Amino acid sequence: MRILLVEDEPDLGKAIQHTLNQEKYVVDWAQDGLEAWNYLEYKWTQYQVGIFDWMLPKLTGIELCRRLRSQSSSLPILMLTAKDGIEDKVQGLDAGADDYLIKPFNTPELLARVRALARRSPQFQTQNLQVGNLTLDYSTSSISIQNTVVPLTAKEFQILEYFLQHPPNQILTRDQIIEQIWEINSEPSSNVVAAQMRLLRRKFAEYSCNDIIETVYGLGYRLKPQ
Repeated sequence: MRILLVEDEPDLGKAIQHTLNQEKYVVDWAQDGLEAWNYLEYKWTQYQVGIFDWMLPKLTGIELCRRLRSQSSSLPILMLTAKDGIEDKVQGLDAGADDYLIKPFNTPELLARVRALARRSPQFQTQNLQVGNLTLDYSTSSISIQNTVVPLTAKEFQILEYFLQHPPNQILTRDQIIEQIWEINSEPSSNVVAAQMRLLRRKFAEYSCNDIIETVYGLGYRLKPQ
């Protein structure tokens, strides 16, 4: 799952991004509202949840919400703010925010609210994604093969989640995988996708699940669940 975090306090933004990364989320972190809007307009990126600070330079979190809703965007949005008055909450919700979290907040509550918002997205209506003998469990952030849990790194989990969100045997290009699985400001090496696929094949082979990821030369990769 990909999240857009918009927070101008460097220490807090870094801490939230680290926390979300540990939960196997892909997180793009913008530090002002205009940068966030440019991320939202980037045609290759699809977000499942937005976490917006209220008071942002250049474009506030409220203005971001209004822009999105004016374009009929249904992106679930969690507003972070120190404003705790009833009038402030009403203003934020009326602008298009779906939920509201008062600073300072604790990590378990933040993660619970993110999970609740993610469930509003069509692909997260259930706790599991299942294709063939593969099952992705959102409640535990794990992948299993015929009920045997396979230990995965965060990036491996994100790649398999991306495959499972598409029809079986659909070819995904290297560029598609990079655009959706790596953060916008990261600079992955040219062979990073191929290297990840080799690691995944090797890991699946340990569980007698061979040839599950096929390289389609000149086009990309496809998942072939058994």
